[in-house]
Amino acid sequence: MGKDVIVACDFSSAEQVFTFLDKFKERKPFVKIGMELYYAEGPEIVRQIKARGHKIFLDLKLHDIPNTVKKAMTVLSGLDVDMCNVHAAGTSAMMKAALEGLTRPDGSRPLLIAVTQLTSTDQESMEKELLIEKPLDQVVMSYARTAMEAGLDGVVCSPLEAGKVHETCGKSFVTVTPGVRFADGDAGDQKRVTTPAKARELGSDYIVVGRPITAAADPVEAYNRCVKEFVG
Repeated sequence: MGKDVIVACDFSSAEQVFTFLDKFKERKPFVKIGMELYYAEGPEIVRQIKARGHKIFLDLKLHDIPNTVKKAMTVLSGLDVDMCNVHAAGTSAMMKAALEGLTRPDGSRPLLIAVTQLTSTDQESMEKELLIEKPLDQVVMSYARTAMEAGLDGVVCSPLEAGKVHETCGKSFVTVTPGVRFADGDAGDQKRVTTPAKARELGSDYIVVGRPITAAADPVEAYNRCVKEFVG
C-alpha cells in the first residue's frame, strides 16, 4: 500500500474549499471532508470534489445503533468516496452493520476505518471523563483489534500508536493518523502529535494534515513539503 498525505479541508463553504483546491494545478491531493463542510453543503460537495479528480476520505465518524449506521452507510456508499469511518466505541455489532451497509450490490465499497481515541484525548481526560482507567495505548490496541475482527480495513489513531497497531493487527491493517504538524509548527488543540517524517518512521500509512497546509501562506508549497517528508 502506498503512503499518502490527506489534506483536511475543514472549511465552512463550497466557495472556500474550491478557492483552496484551485491552487493545486498539478497533483490533486487526497482530501478529507469532515463534518463542518459536509453539514454546510451536503452530499453535493462530495460529488463536486470527486468530479475534480480528488480521492476523498469522508470523515463523519458515525456512532449510533447498528441499524441506523447500516442505513446511513448504504446512503454514503452511493457517493463514490474512497474512505469513510465510524467510532470503534460503537462496538463490533455496529461496525459489522456499517460494513454491510457500505458494501454495494457488486461487492465493491470504500475503505472503512474506525476511530480509536481522538488525538485530542489524553490519559487524564479518558480516565476522569470517560471512566476508562486502562492505559491509553492499551485502549487503542483493544479498539483496533475489535475493528479488525469486525472486518474493517484499519483505524484512525495517533502516529505514536501506528507501529503498535501494525504489530497487533498486521501490516495490511491501515493506519490513518491525524495529529501531524511540521517541526516548526503549532500543535493546536491536539495532544498526541508528531511530524510527517516521524509519522513515516513510526509506520503511518496515511497522515491527515489540516491547518499546517490549509492555513499556510503557500498551501501548495506546504503540501509538497509534507509529501516529500512523509512519502519521500
